[in-house]
Amino acid sequence: MATTKKTTLKKIVPKKAAAKKEKPLIKYSDKSAGQPELVVIFERIKQLMLPYEKAAIKVHADTGGQIHLISHKAIEIEGRKRPEIWFVSALVQKGYVGFYFMPLSLYKPQGEKLHPDLMKCLKGKACFHIKKNDEIIFKQMKEAIKMGYNIYKERGWV
Repeated sequence: MATTKKTTLKKIVPKKAAAKKEKPLIKYSDKSAGQPELVVIFERIKQLMLPYEKAAIKVHADTGGQIHLISHKAIEIEGRKRPEIWFVSALVQKGYVGFYFMPLSLYKPQGEKLHPDLMKCLKGKACFHIKKNDEIIFKQMKEAIKMGYNIYKERGWV
């Protein structure tokens, strides 16, 4: 004797539209007591990045405590074609501002040219954790961004 299974279809009911909330300035605004200082650091890093928004390089996601500069020039790296290449990013995290410097991960010798004080903040291949509003570090970041832009320009990536 064959048994048949009853299948029930769920009625699709539209969900109530959630009340639109104003987005916080940064992702972790309610979790970190030191957040106002991080906003200041983020804004300073952002000011270092913006002069490099040029022909192929465009600003993306300049909201919610994050900003990215991406080159939209089609390139080829190690035989792989890419429609874009990331240049620099900044993102407010819980206890620091992440400064992501892609020329460092794509061109290893540049790390040897960066100042040792800035290299102390390096926590990965291309991520620097900036925790203090330090004028010396910002000056070194400005020099690094300029150097990275020149490398991208030499290779025809921007």
